[in-house]
Amino acid sequence: MNKSQRPWTAPVEREEFAPGNQPNRVTITREIVVPYGQPTTAPEALTLVTGLSKLRIKDAMQKGAVWLQNGTRKPQRLRRITTPLAAGDRLSIYYDSAVLNHVPPAATLVADHKRYSVWHKPAGLLVEGSRYGDHATLARQISEHFEERREVLLVHRLDMEASGLVVAAHSSGACAKLAALWQERQVDKRYRVTVRGDLRPRGPSGRISQALDGKSAVTDWLIESYDAGARTTTLHIRMLSGRFHQIRRHLESIGTPVLGDPRYGQDNKDAGGLRLAAIGIAYQDPWTNAAMTFGECPAFGPPPAP
Repeated sequence: MNKSQRPWTAPVEREEFAPGNQPNRVTITREIVVPYGQPTTAPEALTLVTGLSKLRIKDAMQKGAVWLQNGTRKPQRLRRITTPLAAGDRLSIYYDSAVLNHVPPAATLVADHKRYSVWHKPAGLLVEGSRYGDHATLARQISEHFEERREVLLVHRLDMEASGLVVAAHSSGACAKLAALWQERQVDKRYRVTVRGDLRPRGPSGRISQALDGKSAVTDWLIESYDAGARTTTLHIRMLSGRFHQIRRHLESIGTPVLGDPRYGQDNKDAGGLRLAAIGIAYQDPWTNAAMTFGECPAFGPPPAP
């Protein structure tokens, strides 16, 4: 194919950020429909419409930033460089040099039970990717960890800023069984957080039962320590429901926002980032009925009387 044959000559959506913002960052978003009579591969087609080299296109494909849609099927990430394109195929690239050049922190395998595995996700690591790529994610790291490639389906989520335990299933059937435990509230979920403020006047422990998004939400807390110099309190948390940003929103609602939270609270910035970690998960194995505990799940005691 030569340039005179290409039917996709619309201006490229391209933005180059000026020095002082994110130097040398380039973002390009393009979508093309493969015409009849011009079979090609993704690197050849995308090089023509983006101005990027084939080397950069291939790197973007390997990192999950190129998508292919055949007919009425849902778009899928296209990684295989030699995949031939057919007439009518819709090819998209979401190129962001900052995303593609990002080197993520590494997750650690805690336990492997074949049907599922348990991982420790460090702060700063996404659990799943976006249309701009998936190489810097927990899901991708898990998929590349085992010698025999396994399907990776995350049973639950953890905010990018948070660290801690995440369970990944390795088949749709396993995911359904494990997800049912979360949905039916049969999982003991524990967290450690440090908040701005002193919770001791409220007692050694407490419960927050404020509804979130119109749904019931319950968070139990237990004081572990208080730092008078920093005026911060470290809490052991048991979450009895699973609403969006539940712990962060609940603790802000009582005037003690999580330290380092970029979204909730005031005067709670912290150079170390979000001080929230998922430290324990416990449940009954749906295949063996054995009690499974990962991390810290000590006895919490009954909630305080209202």
